[in-house]
Amino acid sequence: MNISYKPFELKLRHPFTIAKFSRTFTPIMLLEISHEGLTGYGEASMVPYMGESIETANSFMSKVDLSWLKAPFNFDELIVYLDSIASGNPNIKAAIDIALQDLRGKIEQKACYKYFNADPAKMPPTSYTLGIDTPEVILQKIKEGESCHIIKVKLGRDNDQELINTIRSVTDKPLYVDANQGWTDRQQGLDMVLWLQEQGVVLIEQPMAKDDPDSNAWITERSPVAIVGDESVQRFSDVEKAKGVYHGINVKLMKSAGMHEGYRMIMKAKELGMKTMIGCMSETSCGTLGAAALAPLCDWVDLDGPFLTSNNPYKDPDFNDGKWQLSDTPGLGLIKL
Repeated sequence: MNISYKPFELKLRHPFTIAKFSRTFTPIMLLEISHEGLTGYGEASMVPYMGESIETANSFMSKVDLSWLKAPFNFDELIVYLDSIASGNPNIKAAIDIALQDLRGKIEQKACYKYFNADPAKMPPTSYTLGIDTPEVILQKIKEGESCHIIKVKLGRDNDQELINTIRSVTDKPLYVDANQGWTDRQQGLDMVLWLQEQGVVLIEQPMAKDDPDSNAWITERSPVAIVGDESVQRFSDVEKAKGVYHGINVKLMKSAGMHEGYRMIMKAKELGMKTMIGCMSETSCGTLGAAALAPLCDWVDLDGPFLTSNNPYKDPDFNDGKWQLSDTPGLGLIKL
């Protein structure tokens, strides 16, 4: 089994601004695992708040030895092994998991989504994300995302209402909101929740700081809008702790260390009676297809990476009527350009 990997700078169509930082590109590690003439593809997306980088990914990969791993792959065993190398680094762990999921599907001639009993007919529509920006640029971004039926907007600064009013001046599409821990006062946060409900907002991600469960729970208890934990829900062990703090969780492969643990998180949340969302970082079609294989299991989908980037090294996944279309091609169904 041969592993190769290389850095890639994924460029964004617009500067991407959220409550606490802005960026114009995302460092990516593209990874390939080959076995008996077949190759599985994975990626690690190193967004700033996760604390990973090309350097940390290289350091982690220098310690990885998969010579012991045999098909059919045992993904429970794999994650224990990867966590034994380092407790963190979920981004590069996700790249390994995704590549092996793709490779497994190619070896067994089976589409990845079938391993998770996901039904393509139940694929929810994906949202299209608008980073914090001027009203003029917001209007331009809305036009660029016309193929999506849901808009997701980043909030958490002092112009939140202006952004929503700008969007509502041109469209009545349902809205998802992500405060990215940007709210600091729980009463002001609740007041904003009630106002956002009037504007057609369906859900709100991470209103308060991830390490302030009491304030998040206080808002959740009083909110008529679904409150979703994101930064505070990283790995499987965080799901049970989110019960009672949020109505639901946002699973991202780059947080969960890949598809296997992401699936376990979704199933655990369902068991606890919580809603589930599957989201993404800035990702290529590779990460998008990995998450899309789990998306039919979720209530909400926010997989818009290929729409927000300008140099995707792979073909965009098939998209129709606001939804990603899953292919029966073995593995992820990824096509290199």
